[in-house]
Amino acid sequence: MGIDIFGLDILYLLMLMGVGMCAGFINAMAFGGSMLTVPTLIYLIPYAINSPLPIGTDATNIANGTNRVAIFFQNLSAILGFRRKGVSNFRHAIVLTIPAVVGASIGALIGTETPDKAFKPILAVVMITMLILTFFNPTEWLRQKINPNDTEYRIITTAALFLVGIYGGFIQIGTGLLIIATLQILDGEDLVITNAHKVFIIFFYTIIALVIFVSKGHVNWVLGLTLAIGNSTGAWVGSHFAVKMGDKWIKVVLVIAVIASVTKLLWDTFNA
Repeated sequence: MGIDIFGLDILYLLMLMGVGMCAGFINAMAFGGSMLTVPTLIYLIPYAINSPLPIGTDATNIANGTNRVAIFFQNLSAILGFRRKGVSNFRHAIVLTIPAVVGASIGALIGTETPDKAFKPILAVVMITMLILTFFNPTEWLRQKINPNDTEYRIITTAALFLVGIYGGFIQIGTGLLIIATLQILDGEDLVITNAHKVFIIFFYTIIALVIFVSKGHVNWVLGLTLAIGNSTGAWVGSHFAVKMGDKWIKVVLVIAVIASVTKLLWDTFNA
């Protein structure tokens, strides 16, 4: 038995911080860090917490909620960073955020009620899908096919942000890519402005989702803040290397991690 901090084994906290650093680094270089953090939380929670889980909850519920703590701080840091660089249009970003926040409220409620047995196969499918999109990013194709100035497409994109909000409230993995693709259709701005709007949207719908998960007792603050420290550190380091280094090697690591996680998730599902 290791040294405990607030009832949690310090060895597992250090492991989680390390994974958080990797995830933050990946998010700064590309996207998809939650593909590492959520499965890691699912596997660590039964071992890291030396007391019974709250009645009516399981590791997947707590992992899904706890991951939002790190997402909150990561995107808050990104918003401040963009603002310091003069890349911000909060009035427009708020308009974009409203449908996503409404959708996230619904998605988070669904996420808190999804049992472990159903959540794991859903997570496996989501991770495989997002991994494919990592290599075949549809954003540029969408920009060529759709005129962002047409009113009908603005309506469609608003509806799309609502649906993305539902998805993001339910499970965070891959939401960044979905929002980027949606905003490219809507605004046709360069990726710097698009990313500034993306982190604004994710930050505010994460507040709503986090409140809902907390109200259900699905957040472990020690694990969440540990992960947040790791994420923030990794993102800071990654931002300094993002321009100098390509992301091909990160995608290789991501593929290995996702395949291992999906295999474990499916194994747990069919051998429960």
